[in-house]
Formats: sequence, structure tokens, C-alpha cells
Amino acid sequence: MRPVIGSLLETDLYKFSMWQAMLHRHPATQARYRFLCRNRSAFPLAELVGDVQREVDALCALSFSADELAYLRTLRYLSSDFIDFLRIFRFQRDFIRVEAEGMNLAISVEGPQVHVMAFEIFVLAIVNELYFRRVGSAAALDEGRRRLQAKIRRLREFAQEPPRRHPFRFFDFGLRRRYSGSWQREVLTTLKQELPEFFTGTSNVLLARELDLVPIGTMAHEYLQTFQGLGYRLRDHQKAALEAWVQEYRGDLGTALTDVVGMDAFLADFDLYFAKLFDGLRHDSGDPYVWGEKALAHYARLRVDPSTKRLVFSDALDIERCLDLYRHFADRTQCGFGIGTHLSNDTGLATLNIVMKLTSVNGQPVAKISDAPGKTMCDDPGFLAYLRQVFGVKA
Repeated sequence: MRPVIGSLLETDLYKFSMWQAMLHRHPATQARYRFLCRNRSAFPLAELVGDVQREVDALCALSFSADELAYLRTLRYLSSDFIDFLRIFRFQRDFIRVEAEGMNLAISVEGPQVHVMAFEIFVLAIVNELYFRRVGSAAALDEGRRRLQAKIRRLREFAQEPPRRHPFRFFDFGLRRRYSGSWQREVLTTLKQELPEFFTGTSNVLLARELDLVPIGTMAHEYLQTFQGLGYRLRDHQKAALEAWVQEYRGDLGTALTDVVGMDAFLADFDLYFAKLFDGLRHDSGDPYVWGEKALAHYARLRVDPSTKRLVFSDALDIERCLDLYRHFADRTQCGFGIGTHLSNDTGLATLNIVMKLTSVNGQPVAKISDAPGKTMCDDPGFLAYLRQVFGVKA
């Protein structure tokens, strides 16, 4: 059977953007990432150890081809020296460990961040596809096609509603938790054909290239978390990360992620300078309506016209939630909707809630304090308590 991953382009765009920023500014940073499954699986994931190891071996044999590098050069925000780095890049097998811990699957990566940070999306896609090879079926794919057509019909009904000030746009964020690579390709091909007025792109760089879609993404939690371990005063790590991003991309990729230490703490750092330089904000945890109202109120206090900014929603979305949020906000600000599992793995089967998160930088713990308690992740309770204290975030 062919390996799950056949190209190093088959990752999320924000991996490339964060990778370039770290290579240019902090190339010597050491980092550790850890895999976690947050829910119960149909069988013990430890049973996948041998298959995951073989897939990782195949991943570590890949390199970027000349035509893949040529495509990346068309993305104006990726610099020529970064593309040259990718030309010689190859994953090192010694930096990743895959083993069983009881009934659980234990995966960790550790080494220079610019050599290990890209493992995340590939590992998650591998585990997910191996899992659904065992629990999936032709009937599940038939159900997935039925549900996809229902989504298309629903959006065609929505198209008959009176227009609002800003258009409705959604995109695919489903690579890491997809049913399979072939299923994600089928879904995106169908959406492009059937809903070109609404469906605008994907985070999957390989499919963006092959299907002529816009690659979409900016930063993830790991980018801001990294700055907790780079020697900045902890209270200033968000501002340092945002400033480094501004200097790196100078107007491109201008959507900031807000929930590394919670929305309130983020907005305390997101002053007029950043509000003018970033195009908008991305929601990934907590009540999206409360979050959006806080964002618009913040722009109003800064006397920034919210109609010139964009709110991107990306937390556990389905079509109805997207449409409700759109109706709520679209007359006041631009909106975008990044849909993950509901597009790439909606087949009627229970899905895995798997993540692979940054846990330490240069030997120091880092943490994410989400606006949703279940998403908070840190291996060091003492550091987590200290981070809460510094930013005034209640437990």
C-alpha cells in the first residue's frame, strides 16, 4: 500500500510561514512536541505503533522536488533563502520517537525546532488515516458523499438570502483530521466545482497546488508559545512574537491567532500599532460570538473601522454554525470560516481528537491557556500557574 504521505507539500500552509520566521530569527532554538489523543478511540491506538513507524520511515525518506520548490517560489511571502533551505531539507529519523505506552500511542519529537516543527501535521495525518483504514468502510464513504451533497444543497439555499455587507467565504482546514488523503481530495474537488462562489481555498498546500486553490494560513499556537522560551520577559512574549511576524512578512499573512493565553490577555497586547498592521484575528476556542464582540469592541475603542478588518473562525465549525456567525457579524466586519473535520471527515463515524503540541523550548516549559478549558495544554503545572498569574488569567 502506498504511504499516507507522498509529498512534503502535503502540510498546512502555516507550517511554512512559521518555519520561515523561526529559521530567520531563531534558528538555534531547541523544541519538543508531544502527541495526545483527547478522546476514546475504537481500539487502542498502541496497536498502530508498527504501522506509524513504517510511515515515519517513509516520511523521512522524502525531500522537496524541483517542481514543488518552484510552486513555493510563486508564494510571494516565502523568501528565496528559505526555499533554498527546503531544497536540502530532509526529516531526521533520530528526532522522532514512536512507541506504545500501555494502550496509548506515544509520539514525541525533539531537536532543533527548524528540523522538527514540520513533523506535526504529517504525524496527525498519518495516525488518522491508519486509524480509519481499520474502522472505515465503503459505506462510510457513501455516507460522506451524501452528507457532502447535503452541505452543498444547504449553501445553495443560503445563496437565496438577501446579501449582507460582506460576502460569505469558507475554506478547508481539515488535513490533520481527515478520513484519508483521497477523501479530502474528493471533497475539495467537489466543493470547487459546485460552490465556487463560496469555497475559496485550503490549508493543504499540495491540494492547493494541484486543484488550483488558494493556500490559506498564517500562524498557529506553537509560534506564539515558542516566544515563551526565547528569553523575553514572559509578560512580553506575545508582543515580541507579533512584532517578529510583522517584520518578517511586512503586510502579508496578516491574521493573528488570539487564544494562546486567552482573548482578554491577547487584546491587552494588541494595541493600535498591531491593530493597524494586522488584517484581522482568528478564533480557535471559546464562545465565538463573545469572542467576535470583544474583537469588534476592541477595534472600536482604538477607532479602527471594523469593516476594514476580518474575523476568521476555525473552532469545530459546521455549515450551520458558519452561517449563523456570518449573519451575526457580516454587516459589521469581513468574515472567513476555516472548516476542518466537518469537511474532511464527516462520514458518520466517530472521529479522533488528536493533537501534537509544543511542550518545551530551549529546555523551558511552554503552555497554551485556551479560552476553552479542555484545550489548555502544559506538561508543567507550576509553569502553567505562573503563566496564569503573569497574565491575570483565572484557573
